[in-house]
Amino acid sequence: MNVEQANQTAVERMMAAHPVLKTVARAGDVVPGLDAKRILHAGPPIAWGRMSGPLRGAVIGALLFEGLAESREDAIHLVECGEIAFSPCHHHGAVGPMAGVTSASMQVYVVEDAVHERRAFSTLNEGYGKVLRYGAFAPEVLDKLRWMNEVMAPMLEIALAESGGIDLRALIAEALHMGDEGHNRNKAGSLLYLRQLAPAVQKTATDAAAAANVLAFLGDNALSVLNPVMAACKLMAEAGSGVEGSTVVTTMARNGTDFGIRVSGLGERWFTAPAEVPDGLYFPGFTSADANPDIGDSTITETAGIGAFAMAAAPAIVNFVGGAPEDALAATLEMYEITVAEHRQLTIPALGFRGSPLGIDIRKVVELGMTPRVNTGIAHRKAGVGQVGAGLVRPPMAIFEEALVAFADRYLEKEA
Repeated sequence: MNVEQANQTAVERMMAAHPVLKTVARAGDVVPGLDAKRILHAGPPIAWGRMSGPLRGAVIGALLFEGLAESREDAIHLVECGEIAFSPCHHHGAVGPMAGVTSASMQVYVVEDAVHERRAFSTLNEGYGKVLRYGAFAPEVLDKLRWMNEVMAPMLEIALAESGGIDLRALIAEALHMGDEGHNRNKAGSLLYLRQLAPAVQKTATDAAAAANVLAFLGDNALSVLNPVMAACKLMAEAGSGVEGSTVVTTMARNGTDFGIRVSGLGERWFTAPAEVPDGLYFPGFTSADANPDIGDSTITETAGIGAFAMAAAPAIVNFVGGAPEDALAATLEMYEITVAEHRQLTIPALGFRGSPLGIDIRKVVELGMTPRVNTGIAHRKAGVGQVGAGLVRPPMAIFEEALVAFADRYLEKEA
């Protein structure tokens, strides 16, 4: 068995992936296996009894949005009676930030990789404040979701058809050259996204006032591009999955209780351990005592070589997550030590256009005692409060050690 060759195959497939945002559609119509009584969530598998406050709140909000429940109490009763099934977004080709909750009637971005003939999905980004992904389910939260689904989504669907789609790999590459890292800082990427959408929206919209509202909403939201970028990263990372003998990580995700990874050569198996509370900067009035353990599928960005792995491209992010500009540079340099390759398409100007670190190798993580860096938002531990800060977190070393033992058990037995 040649692990180095297997790992090179995995990262070559990741770099070959070419995700393009094609359309917006109802989740139940396009996401495989998503029916009316199933809720998708971020991170590895988890049952209701172990869910954190933000994830429970988002589930309640989704059931209210779907009309399956009329109150918080109805929603909880429905779940506790076993009427609702839960699955990780990752099991259905989808990803979602923070709670990541996706239900059948929600509109999702559809991103395609023609190279590997795969699709990935992500919900529409709600912006900042009191939002479903942080566990809020107040009437105004659901009203915004309905507007996004009934007004914005059809407009985006028509505009994307008019434009022929948006090349997300090219958008990410340009955004890195403009000061983004693709996870917590998406200011440039969201403006690039708006720039490509706006002419098509203006050309195809039949209601000028509604079009203006949609464009203003997208323009005011510095995270508007995060969700399609996450779907793009899902396709990039998944392209490297299933390579026999590879020790490259193809999934990192958190559900607010557990942090989980999956490894290319170990199939769909999850390796999990308790998620940590991020270390970062808190909004006025909040402290680490208010914080929920790390949550969300957005670590798919680091898995694909951006986010904290590309912090050297985004020194201004330290104003949001803490630290100094030199810390952003050091973060990227450190990640080269635990990865297999440097990305050919996604490069970092501050490092002489060196490619971002790609392909987390569980062997190197364990050998060096160095886990991947992650940029993240921080959710309040109680449902509905919302974001209370942002910072940095690392996965627990135990999951990489467990994965490496499983890898040795599987492949050494084959060779014996």
